[in-house]
Amino acid sequence: MRAVVFERYGETAEVREVPDPAPAEHGVVVRVEATGLCRSDWHGWAGHDPDITLPHVPGHELAGVVEAVGPRVTGWRPGDRVTVPFVCACGDCPSCRAGDHQVCERQTQPGFTHWGSFAQFVALDHADVNLVAVPDDLSYATAAGLGCRFATAFRAVTQQGRVAAGEWVAVHGCGGVGLSAVMIAAASGARVVAVDVSSEALRLAREFGAVRTVDATAVPDPAAAVRDLTSGGAHLSLDALGSPVTCAASVESLRRRGRHVQVGLLPSPDGRTPVPLARAIALELELLGSHGMAAHTYPPMLELVRAGVLRPALLVTSTIGLDAVPSALAAMGTAPGAGVTVAEPWRC
Repeated sequence: MRAVVFERYGETAEVREVPDPAPAEHGVVVRVEATGLCRSDWHGWAGHDPDITLPHVPGHELAGVVEAVGPRVTGWRPGDRVTVPFVCACGDCPSCRAGDHQVCERQTQPGFTHWGSFAQFVALDHADVNLVAVPDDLSYATAAGLGCRFATAFRAVTQQGRVAAGEWVAVHGCGGVGLSAVMIAAASGARVVAVDVSSEALRLAREFGAVRTVDATAVPDPAAAVRDLTSGGAHLSLDALGSPVTCAASVESLRRRGRHVQVGLLPSPDGRTPVPLARAIALELELLGSHGMAAHTYPPMLELVRAGVLRPALLVTSTIGLDAVPSALAAMGTAPGAGVTVAEPWRC
């Protein structure tokens, strides 16, 4: 098969022929029809994930067709249209038995713990626990984003963030996750303030339901701008980018007893990120993390998609072939872009 491979962290990957994967006893191999480029893939390529073994094939947001199944798989067969959360749970650890598959203690992640979906085929573990059926009327390009950015935003806003109609929600960083969060919060009846450095990202945020926007390059203190626009601060704020600056701004955007949800990864040399905890104490803020969404919790989200309440197809702003992935991946470090870029591995 053809796949995007990098040999060294931070050096441009290349498309080459590599062996096809085989399914584990409990797993499947999926023919990848669409796969999203996510900032998490860039973090892996840049060397921020110590679990990656080189050489490596990145990619974790995918949708496609089951190609082969392992002998212990009972619920799936070749030809099924599927997607998958980026966290593939084991289904049997204490966290999984509690239903918390997104923090499985023995999780695997395509594109991180093993070769991923920037390829024509990808192996996925514990298929009966992790695969999600893709409705016939949902395109592969749309479904690809559900496994990471859209599902992650859905859980961050509705479950971890506990959004309520009429609340103010601030979203810091309007890439794929952030724009998904804007759309989901607005559809929930919240009033959304979108914060970004890109005018195009802010334009899309307004299109997807933001009632206010803040250009972080045009104001001295984006958090203060959010507090002014929301008459005291947001009830719920998300850092959808993942940087010390956006994390701090999200916390500082909140009103008393507000809720911060950290969604974007926060790489740092020592694994630590400064957080304004004095404000968290004084205002009794909640600081929460959000790490994907379990496959068994997808049905309510899919129903809202099928009903047209949520429209993740609008987030796909670019579609490329596999040969364009290496340069697009490298560019995410300096120009994350607006919306979602989807690669089609069977297209050059």
